[in-house]
Amino acid sequence: MLWPVPLWPDLRFEVLRAPNGAVWNEWLVRAPGVAGPELRTVDDLAPWSCTVDEAARAFAPARPMEGTAPTRWRLAFTAPDGSGERRPCVAEFTWGLLQRVEGASGHP
Repeated sequence: MLWPVPLWPDLRFEVLRAPNGAVWNEWLVRAPGVAGPELRTVDDLAPWSCTVDEAARAFAPARPMEGTAPTRWRLAFTAPDGSGERRPCVAEFTWGLLQRVEGASGHP
């Protein structure tokens, strides 16, 4: 199920439910038909700029990791930095939106 988010018109709040009605997941995703950001290097990963799915597709193969709270997710991947050198990174997301990236030069 998707709901519009007035604060972010390009995003939708998505809730995934099990057949018995239990909530499996709830987070923000890009609205259907809206293009996400171009993610080529770790330098393109600015806070609030992309969703979990967009980062996972841009830097595949990415490995989902347990987050630090129920509304947080982490994603491990390797991405080129501004010089083209590939570095291992871990990105943290809250409600599906990027918060920070660890492990890349110039990032915490």
